[in-house]
Amino acid sequence: MAGSSSEESGVSRSLEGISNGQQMSFEQVENGITSTSQLYWDTDDDDCGMLLLSFYTDDDDCGQKPSELYGKYTWKIDKFSQINKSVLRCNEFEVGGYKWYILMYPRGCDVCNHLSLFLCVANHDSLLPGWSHLAQFTIAVVNKDPKKSKYSDTLHWFWKNEHDWGWKKFLELSKLLDGFVDDDTLIIKVQVQVIRERADRPFRCLDGRYRRELVRVYLSNVEQICRRFVEERRGRLGKLIEDKVRWSSFCNFWLGIDQNSRRRMSREKSDSILKVVVNHFFIEKEVTSTLVMDSLYSGLKALEGQNKSKKAKGKGEMEELPIPVVRMESDTFILVDDVLLLLERAALEPLPPKDEKGPQNHTKVGGSWEDFSKESIERDERRLTELGRRTIEIFVLAHIFSKIEVAYEEAGGTKNAFRPRL
Repeated sequence: MAGSSSEESGVSRSLEGISNGQQMSFEQVENGITSTSQLYWDTDDDDCGMLLLSFYTDDDDCGQKPSELYGKYTWKIDKFSQINKSVLRCNEFEVGGYKWYILMYPRGCDVCNHLSLFLCVANHDSLLPGWSHLAQFTIAVVNKDPKKSKYSDTLHWFWKNEHDWGWKKFLELSKLLDGFVDDDTLIIKVQVQVIRERADRPFRCLDGRYRRELVRVYLSNVEQICRRFVEERRGRLGKLIEDKVRWSSFCNFWLGIDQNSRRRMSREKSDSILKVVVNHFFIEKEVTSTLVMDSLYSGLKALEGQNKSKKAKGKGEMEELPIPVVRMESDTFILVDDVLLLLERAALEPLPPKDEKGPQNHTKVGGSWEDFSKESIERDERRLTELGRRTIEIFVLAHIFSKIEVAYEEAGGTKNAFRPRL
C-alpha cells in the first residue's frame, strides 16, 4: 500500500522527508510497494470476519481496544472537473477521540501534474501544549475498477510541527480519467488507526480487519526485519565460538560455577527484558512498524502458552512444535538448557527457510476473495507468530548471556580477547 518510490513517501505539506525522527514508515524500510488490493471497508464478508477474529484478540490490553481507536471516512467530490480552487478539505471526522480531515490539492502541492493528499489533525492550534498523536493511516483514491484503485499508507507521529502528513505525488493527474473520475465524481477514502503504544511489553494495536490488510502487504517486510535482527545476533555469537581461546576460557568459567549460581544466572524477570524489546523495536528505532510489534506480541503469547500446550497435546503433536530456547514461568524467562549448548545452537542452527509464498499477491477481485482462504490466513498468522517467538528467544538469550559475560569479565576473562557485544 505504500508508495512505490521515495517520491511517494509521506511528507508534511511544509516539510520534505523525515524530520526529528518522528516519521516511522515501512516505506523507508524497504521502499514500500503499491497495493492494488481492495480494502476491508468494501466488504461485508462475515465468514472472513469471523476467521480474522479467531486469530485476533486483545484480551490483556489495557484501556481502549484497537477497534475502538479505528475509523474510516469517505469523501465524495462531485463536479470534480469544475473545481477552480487550489486546495479543498473535507468535513471533520472523529477517530480515536481526535478530529481529523483530508486535505486535497487538485493540481498538486509544490509539485506539478499530481494530485496531493494529506491527513490533518483538526483544530491543532487549540490543543494542549506537547500534544502528539501516533496513527497508522491509509488514503485511497477509488477507481471504478477496484483492482486499479490507488492506496498509500504510513505510520506517523502527528505533533505541533507536523500536524499534517501525506503524499505530494499521490497520483498523476493524467491518470484520473482512467477510471478514477467517474461521472465527474472523485471518491477518496481514508482509514485511521490511532495507536496507544506500551513501553513495558510488546503490544497489539490494530483493528483486526485493518491489521489483516497490512499483513497481506507487509508480512515479507516484517520477516526481513526479524531475520536481520536474529542473523546479526547469531553472527556475533558465532564469532565468540570461533575464537577458540576465548570460548574455551568462557566454558571453563561457566562449568566452574556451582549449579545453583548457574541456575540463577540462566533466568531473568520478563518485565525488564520486554521493556528493552519495545525500546529496541519501537521507541529507539527511527524506522519501525506496528506489525513488527504485533509479531512480537504473538510470539510472546506463544511462549506464555508453551507449557500449557505441552501438557494439553499428545506426543505426536509435540514433536512438530519448534524446539524452544526459553520458557516462561510466571513473570520470568528461563533458559531451557545449559547456556553453552544454547549459545552453540543459536550460533550454528540454520534459520527456518523464508516464506516463498509472499502475501503481496493476495487480491480481492469484485465480490470474491482470491487466494484469501482460511489456509492463507492461517499460514500468515503462523509465520508472524514464529517470527516473533524466534526474535524474542534470541533477544532473551543474548540479554542473559550479556549478564553472564559481565560476570566472566569480572572473574578475569581472557586478556586482549575478542569480545562481541550483544
